[in-house]
Amino acid sequence: MLIRNEISSDACAIRTVVTDAMKLLPQSIGTEAVIVDRLRADNALSLSLVAEDAGAVVGYLAASRARIGVVSGWALIGPVAVLPVRHGEGIGSALIAEAILRLRASCKGAALVGDPGYYGRFGFRTFPGLRVGDCPQQFVQALPFTASEPEGELIHHSAFGLQQRV
Repeated sequence: MLIRNEISSDACAIRTVVTDAMKLLPQSIGTEAVIVDRLRADNALSLSLVAEDAGAVVGYLAASRARIGVVSGWALIGPVAVLPVRHGEGIGSALIAEAILRLRASCKGAALVGDPGYYGRFGFRTFPGLRVGDCPQQFVQALPFTASEPEGELIHHSAFGLQQRV
């Protein structure tokens, strides 16, 4: 398996991977592939990684610029998606590990909204003052790359459809 940057010919395969993977999540609203398309169109992707196996895209990770409160320089990871038939093979873990490695060079930290049981093994955790709207706080997590503790609203790019924008 190869983790690499997205190329333009990957867009259709990325839409398929993201759509198929997100169908399995009860919190999915079915627009995750559209969010990726919007981020790409706005040149807002800090990272757009694919996991390729035997020439096929089997996983995807997006990271975009974010702000926590008034502090810019953060990256928001998401969506992260793996073809359902490939779950349990470490593809998602490989994508996240590569993203963290790359983001450390250019960001204050990474943040996401996701399963604490899964993302905790990569060092993500909740912080008392970190939030995203009405989202339950246990799902809003960050991995600071410096000693500063994130505090405030995690501000996403407008492609996510939230009111505040980076």
